Amino acid sequence: MTTITLPTPRDRFQWAHQPARWSLGEALEMTTEPDTDYWQRTHYGFQRDNGHCYFATVRGDFTVSAQLAWTPNAQYDQCGLLVRADADTWAKCAVEYETASHSRLGSVVTNRGYSDWATQDLVGLITQRWYRIRRQGDDLLLDWAEDGVSWVQMRIAHLHQCPQDLQVGIYACSPTGPGFTCQASDLRIACAEE
Repeated sequence: MTTITLPTPRDRFQWAHQPARWSLGEALEMTTEPDTDYWQRTHYGFQRDNGHCYFATVRGDFTVSAQLAWTPNAQYDQCGLLVRADADTWAKCAVEYETASHSRLGSVVTNRGYSDWATQDLVGLITQRWYRIRRQGDDLLLDWAEDGVSWVQMRIAHLHQCPQDLQVGIYACSPTGPGFTCQASDLRIACAEE
């Protein structure tokens, strides 16, 4: 079992759609660009595959977890964990901002180029959460926690056409707004294979 953490080793991580403003110290901080998202076709009809993602490529089974904190500005601002094979095969989990009094804890699984969206309504302005995704074969187990210890299951999902190597990391996007700032800390990726 190998563990990859932030802030080191930095050479293990790379950007998909690097934001203009970001920094890496004990935490990864970024400010999202407008009109960024990960979504494919279902219900809304559009396709967008340009969210910011700071990831490591991981082979085989793994567990990834991190603490996210954010200051949202507009509807659907979000940051969380992303596991990705390609534009047609991926999963993400995050709190999506709706209003100052309402958010949604959500997860999206995309198979064969079509996204789904599972949500739970949250009352109040939520600005911090822990997330965890575990890969077991082609299945993913998605969890959240307020403290990084007491995990609550969000969903279990299957990735069709799932390769051995996946991109695993932190993502953030602003589908409708001008952008927002978020921080990811305590990122840990425990890999069964290297």
